[in-house]
Amino acid sequence: MRVFVTGATGFVGSAVVQELRTRGHSVLGMVRSDKSAQALAKTGADIHRGDITDLESLRKGAAECEAVIHTAFNHDFSKFAENCENDRHAIAAMGEVLAGSSRPFVVTSGIGLLSTDGIATEDDFSSNAKNPRVASEQATLALREKGVRASLMRLPPSVHGAGDHGFVPILIGLARQKGMAAYIEDGQNMWPAVHRFDAAKAYCDAIEAKDILPVYHAVGEEGIPFKDIASTIGAGLDVPVKSLTREEAADYFTWFAHFAGISIRASAAKTSANLGWAPGGPGLLDDMRNTDYFAG
Repeated sequence: MRVFVTGATGFVGSAVVQELRTRGHSVLGMVRSDKSAQALAKTGADIHRGDITDLESLRKGAAECEAVIHTAFNHDFSKFAENCENDRHAIAAMGEVLAGSSRPFVVTSGIGLLSTDGIATEDDFSSNAKNPRVASEQATLALREKGVRASLMRLPPSVHGAGDHGFVPILIGLARQKGMAAYIEDGQNMWPAVHRFDAAKAYCDAIEAKDILPVYHAVGEEGIPFKDIASTIGAGLDVPVKSLTREEAADYFTWFAHFAGISIRASAAKTSANLGWAPGGPGLLDDMRNTDYFAG
């Protein structure tokens, strides 16, 4: 099938494009720059110039394809609430042109939205209406109520692999800057994780599925203690590892303190049962030790 992919040259999106091409699908990838267009063209994908704030461009790309995978998101956290609302509008715009058809639409969301004392599953939804990121989930579920075959693909705090520029590299950068790696209190808050190529397979499995679920979890590891991540960073940089109080953590992590304090375990059991998805990539800690996380 022909698949419209937003964020087609991003860390997750580029892995999705690669997996789609491996499976024999054609790809129409949305890019913003000439550099991204050149990189995408090398994969054999077709180029669609646009932006997640250009709603007409999004509608046009979705209308030309048999499925849509939405991985684009503006990660400028200084404008987080605005970016979340832009994502809401982007999802609604693409959903408009999919209404009345059987074309699948898979939208990216995050495990970190959830809060539970147990293990978060695909049946859980965020009770924190104050978190701007719920906009993406609200928009996607609203489309389902209108008959669109829309699903959420929730990703863990760490989607890892060579070339990662997400949360773990931010932690590594802080440790370099501060001369130590850190965790909060006992460091037993949990981060789920998945390898980027395993996540890409989940997206592709979802658009190929006959019975599409409302929510999927691309989770390779249910939960890794944050202390273990910090200790791996300390070893990789040869810097000390220290426990911080919450007050000290606010100074060390600054704007990232909320993310450093995330604690959730998450299951992908329902996803695996529905899709036959079985993650096989390396775990986060092994990936950190054996790829390019500490280069440079």
